[in-house]
Amino acid sequence: MPAASPSAPGVSLGEREFVALMAMIMALQALCIDAMLPALGIMAQDLGVRDPNDRQLVVGVYLIAAGIGALFPGALADRFGRRPVLFISLAAYVALTVACALVTDFTALLVLRALQAITSAGLSVLPTAIIRDRFSGDRMARAQSTVAVIFMIVPMAAPSFGQAVLAVASWRWIFGGMALLGVAVWIWAWIRLPETLDPANRQSIAPRVIAANMWEAATNRAAMGYVFGASLLVAGLFGYINSAQQLVAEHFGAGDTFPLLFAAMAGGMALANFTNSRIVERFGARRVSHTALLVFIAVSAVQVWLAHLPHQTLWQFVPVMALNMCLVGFMGANFGSIALQPFARIAGAASSFQMFTRMVIAASLGALIGQAYDGTARPLAWSLLAGGILALGLVLYSEQGRLFRRLTPPGAVRPVSGPDVR
Repeated sequence: MPAASPSAPGVSLGEREFVALMAMIMALQALCIDAMLPALGIMAQDLGVRDPNDRQLVVGVYLIAAGIGALFPGALADRFGRRPVLFISLAAYVALTVACALVTDFTALLVLRALQAITSAGLSVLPTAIIRDRFSGDRMARAQSTVAVIFMIVPMAAPSFGQAVLAVASWRWIFGGMALLGVAVWIWAWIRLPETLDPANRQSIAPRVIAANMWEAATNRAAMGYVFGASLLVAGLFGYINSAQQLVAEHFGAGDTFPLLFAAMAGGMALANFTNSRIVERFGARRVSHTALLVFIAVSAVQVWLAHLPHQTLWQFVPVMALNMCLVGFMGANFGSIALQPFARIAGAASSFQMFTRMVIAASLGALIGQAYDGTARPLAWSLLAGGILALGLVLYSEQGRLFRRLTPPGAVRPVSGPDVR
């Protein structure tokens, strides 16, 4: 680990604590999405929303704005360091969460959610860059998978947290709990997280340099197929999240058990990421993720068939959807590490650009999938299948038509920076 910055003298951050802190920083954004799900109907009623699908905008607007906001913090972190940008993002997250708790108009809530997502986008961008500062290759994929295991605990618990708050207080206190957690993570990072940016990799903030770095990230064939492919896969998940309360809780009749089912399905993703963290260095990020993608397509085809049955049941939907979510767990961290591997020198800018691309595409398509909800699982099922097939084509583009290859065998020395090493 790089030496601590002057603002964090003498800090020795062990790997376990490092992973846990990165996960909690990223989890703040997940909490801002998933904790809302049980309360969407009550929030819509309280704020005078008439169209049932409009409630999805509380989630959809946040996701799209988070994607737009992701374009900026990486380049700033490449110039000023990871810590300053991280703490500004955390402060914005807390302040605007409190503002959301006090809102009395639905449009104002959406505006505040958009501002919160844009100004706190560093919470999703910077952990990836910080991990890239410390690791590379399959080791980076393993670290990101381990982070994802802990990170997934929050989406698992978030709907139950929201449901618990609703049992004793107003939906506004969901935002209050999020603000308190944001303060706790801010204090933890301030005390324990050193600066990880190598001074030799510090970039100019000049627009020309930023544009050149973004162009370098945008034109790398080996990376962009994975970025676009991940966008399409995540779009299906966002479509599910947007419509989950209507589809699972109302259409399939899960009712108050919806948070538990959501947690169990998210738990499958956590288990997949844990398993990936244990096998990725042995088999390679490409082999694991390519296999998962092919299985994902097959499972999505089953999902389409089930969705077209005359009376699909909750227990026909949940296991298959849970399996697809598990498979995404074997692709997400691996796709991300493969895409970021070529950019050690500009990890912040590349992470920003890739997160921006993934989030804007995934959130926009996810919102469309959610708005296409017609009282059945068919729009979601078809989106998962189409996303998987298109993602396969994009991976083949990046890999120049070859799947399952591995550039460095197990046990070989992996460089810290430079070209892809998997």
